[in-house]
Amino acid sequence: MTENRPPDARPAAPPRPGMKEVADRAGVAISSVSRVLSGHRDVSAVMRNRVLDAVAALGYEPDILAQSMRTGETMTIGFIVSDISNPLISEIALGAETVLRESGYGMIVVNSMNESHIELEHISLMNRRRADGLLLSLASETNPTLPSTLERLHVPVVLVDRHMKGLEANHMVHSDHRAGMNEALDRLYSLGHRSIALINGSLAVRPSRERANALRRFAKAHPDLQTSVRSGEFTGTYGYAVAHELLQEPSPPTALIAGSNQILVGVLRALRDLALRVPDDVSLIACDDSPLAEFMSPALDTIKRDPKRLGGEAASVLLALLRGESPDPVTLPTYFEQRASSASPPTTQKEALLR
Repeated sequence: MTENRPPDARPAAPPRPGMKEVADRAGVAISSVSRVLSGHRDVSAVMRNRVLDAVAALGYEPDILAQSMRTGETMTIGFIVSDISNPLISEIALGAETVLRESGYGMIVVNSMNESHIELEHISLMNRRRADGLLLSLASETNPTLPSTLERLHVPVVLVDRHMKGLEANHMVHSDHRAGMNEALDRLYSLGHRSIALINGSLAVRPSRERANALRRFAKAHPDLQTSVRSGEFTGTYGYAVAHELLQEPSPPTALIAGSNQILVGVLRALRDLALRVPDDVSLIACDDSPLAEFMSPALDTIKRDPKRLGGEAASVLLALLRGESPDPVTLPTYFEQRASSASPPTTQKEALLR
């Protein structure tokens, strides 16, 4: 007799095997299956092998929801990032996920699209999903409701190269942006540059503030140096507009520092449109490496850091907090890598534009 069923209806999926089916196949008690799967030490090698063979044969997968109800843990970490399209952020996330995976945690990455209010929504979402902890690479540290939002959470939070008053220092992993900036500025100054501009990202985040402060401190120590700091969006559009404006001033800077990979794209476009050559007409230094920087012509001088290590250290700090430990504050180095995009400035500042 033909089953009376709508022609487009799909047959019901077979039930997922549970611990009872594993126990029946292995010929052991359900409690024995539980001990094997939880890594209990009081299990014989023979029993462990029988249970694991049954698990493989049945394709059994533990019910994470049920486990979380028993243990209060989901083994999930939320990572809220400002812009997942930024290669730097992707590498930081990769470093974090690698460390978390080694400890049995999964990681969910959500993107705020550089909008602070979306970050708050994502924090609420991760809280409702019962994430065991949060990593935050915020688009802005200045949202007035952010501190109280984090205070209401009952899970540990680690800021990735961000700073927030009231949060303990060992809940933040930082990069020492001053060190790399100082090395780059020493290089430009020694070449004879006396007019340097930093096309910076938003001052609402720590890396931009630290780079701007480093340039100001350097200028204070070198009275013959003229500097300009322009701070705004982490976008190619912003980088283009500012570089185009600066390089057409009566006395344009002889060296530019691009404050991010996104800004760098706009700066390079402006240099192309103005027919200026690097480093003959203007020297150029990038903040944070990109995969193609060393293969560009000329290869880009870069203020570098290790983004994978940054993510990995942030994950390690979070894991320590989850274990109830009090980890030491972490600050990671930055350094300057000289390639081929900086040289002595033109004889006069106008010479480049007159060529």
